[in-house]
Amino acid sequence: MQQPLILAPEKKRSQTNTSDEKTDQTQSHTNGISGGKSATTPQTHRFDLDFTQSVINATGPKASSRMRKVMASLIRHVHDFARENEVTVEEWMAGVEMINEAGRMSTDKRNEGQLLSDIIGLESLVDEITYKLATDATDAPTSTAILGPFWRANAPARKMGESIVHNIPDGDHTFMHGTVMDYLTGEPIEAAELDVWHTAPNGLYEQQDENQVDFNLRGRFTTGKDGRYNFYCLRPTSYPIPYDGPAGKLLQLLDRHPMRPAHIHFIVSAPKYKPIITQIFDRRDKHITDDAVFAVKESLMVDFLRRESDPKADFELPYDFRLATFEDAKKNSLAGTTEESASFGADVVHGSGGH
Repeated sequence: MQQPLILAPEKKRSQTNTSDEKTDQTQSHTNGISGGKSATTPQTHRFDLDFTQSVINATGPKASSRMRKVMASLIRHVHDFARENEVTVEEWMAGVEMINEAGRMSTDKRNEGQLLSDIIGLESLVDEITYKLATDATDAPTSTAILGPFWRANAPARKMGESIVHNIPDGDHTFMHGTVMDYLTGEPIEAAELDVWHTAPNGLYEQQDENQVDFNLRGRFTTGKDGRYNFYCLRPTSYPIPYDGPAGKLLQLLDRHPMRPAHIHFIVSAPKYKPIITQIFDRRDKHITDDAVFAVKESLMVDFLRRESDPKADFELPYDFRLATFEDAKKNSLAGTTEESASFGADVVHGSGGH
């Protein structure tokens, strides 16, 4: 029988004097960063700090350098977290069950684990770290944003000018158009693919809604020599992230709302260019400054314009995507991932051995 996610009740913690409490708020420079032992604070000094280093030292000689570095840091931070908060067995089990439930709910159509990382801002932080860009510059590549849990592989390839809207009579139909270009030269990029998806007016992606046809409001478009693209979609609406799983339960425990501002997802890729994963947001949405997953960036806010003399659309949305070549990305520190970090991710997912 499934148990609800309920943290253990508040318990009395060990008493510390005023000076200890002030000291406890200061983090040691070795805490989770250097190769030294975990930081000692008045609240944690009662526990065996050598235990953490013993766990780290158990890593075998065949582990890759990246695996060794990342896992040592993770173990150190997690152990410090447990000691600092004096986590009980009941609380630990609640956390484990939350992770287990996220795994049980995840499918090829929904990633609950990713949703959990979204609501604590982790995916947005990793996005910032991976794709650190000088977004204030006029010639910067298009800013990135999180993938989110509802992307689906193998969306249907569609012709330019086609609509991704099927069997949805309501909603504000929109003509979106623009150019995919090189961020340095401004030259159009041929054979760039735009993978696009967004929710229906009811706030649901097609895999969440049995009344929508398969791959509704999704499509892949490929540019010609002029680098231009155009298609019909809907002006998106704000919506709540799913409340029926552990991510929703955690939001409730944190007394937080689940709303996301209206947005359209894109993955834009082209030969010899670094792909971007991004979202563009309706500037006028009431949740634009309070996104439940912290993904909004000023450079990704857009204005939907009234469209005249088009029976298929009431609005239009012009938007250009700027990509960097792999060479330019590496040269300008925009590469995002290294060969070693990419290998680390593949090892974790596929269970490969060390290097």
